[in-house]
Amino acid sequence: MTVKLGVIADDFTGATDIAGFMVQNGWRVVQLLNEPDENTVVPQDVDAIVISLKSRSCPVDEAINASVNACNWLKQQAKCEQIFFKYCSTFDSTEKGNIGPVTDALMKQLGTQKALICPALPINGRTVVHGHLFVNGQLLNESGMQHHPVTPMTDANLLRVMEKQSEGKAGLIWLADIQLGRDVIEQRLATLAEQDVSYVIVDSLTMDDLLPIASAVKSMPLLTGGSGLGAALANIDTGCEWGAGAGRGRKPSGHDRKTIILSGSCSVMTNKQVQNYQQIAPTKVLDVGECLHNPQYAQQLANWVQQQKITGLAPLLYATQPPEILKKIQETYGAELASSAVENVFGEVVKLLQAQGYNTFIIAGGETSGKVVQSLGTQQLSIGAPIAPGVPWVQDLTSSHWLALKSGNFGQENFFQYAQEMFNE
Repeated sequence: MTVKLGVIADDFTGATDIAGFMVQNGWRVVQLLNEPDENTVVPQDVDAIVISLKSRSCPVDEAINASVNACNWLKQQAKCEQIFFKYCSTFDSTEKGNIGPVTDALMKQLGTQKALICPALPINGRTVVHGHLFVNGQLLNESGMQHHPVTPMTDANLLRVMEKQSEGKAGLIWLADIQLGRDVIEQRLATLAEQDVSYVIVDSLTMDDLLPIASAVKSMPLLTGGSGLGAALANIDTGCEWGAGAGRGRKPSGHDRKTIILSGSCSVMTNKQVQNYQQIAPTKVLDVGECLHNPQYAQQLANWVQQQKITGLAPLLYATQPPEILKKIQETYGAELASSAVENVFGEVVKLLQAQGYNTFIIAGGETSGKVVQSLGTQQLSIGAPIAPGVPWVQDLTSSHWLALKSGNFGQENFFQYAQEMFNE
């Protein structure tokens, strides 16, 4: 069976995001959680393979090397027909970020002169109009993303952002042309190629706008963007009813379920989700100073978790903070040092809890999710039922542990509670 799409995702939640959308639209998908090599077994009988990297905010050379290696494996070992570089639908990448350089490197590796730039995910409020990225109707740089602790977004104009990061020229296919359909999009792609445009940004206001885009770019060697385009690619291939697959996939049973929630994201929505959950379940905030200086802190947190009743809602450990408190923490300890310390403690906590029989992990934040799955030793995931758009349940194919890996701004305000309510349905 031919693997139709090989996806290189720049973080773990982004990987499960696109994998879940493709499953909901009829494709069989396996997610790999480590950079593959010659000893990695190629999944069989799948339509798409998603490789989860941790390359969004690492040094650019590391991001390029990991992405090119993943690309080579997908093309040479897995024989994927097309490559998709998946990044966040809020384009989490500063002026010196990794999206542009990685895109350039993948273009060179694949021998192509242009790449599609399509971050839109309208079902989650991410739209692109006149080349500007909006979040729930607000310009990206006014949506709260300007306060992101790692990748603060200060410019919503994707053409400017790409050209500042990259070596080539950016061009745009306007919404009016998108809505005229595949043939017009193909004509615009050809015109932009004649103008030596390397990065083709496409407007998308609704999920329906993604379908003609997907149809028009089936022959392009390199696509980049968010999970909405992945959903559309699967949909036009399978012919599923668009938007009707929300019930597909397995989910955890309520039997012998020992669950922990870890929240590292400081996004606007995750702050609301933590505040919501604080009203109904045991919660404990991490102390960054303790993370940095107390070698017993992870054990103390794990002990606290185990002291909570497991018959009710799961306990929550969180480092999630509103912008004003986050700023003070970063000023005190340094942004990178504080973030790294929190992630390391989360990683130690899940190892300790796993040894005590915890088998279900609900995680908020891409960096935190990456650390957790690495600490659990997870290698491959099967994609299950969606909890929210872009957030499916996933299962470790070796240990059978269940995980929910949530990007910061995804999910409804009662996400943590709702995920657990799915156990008993």
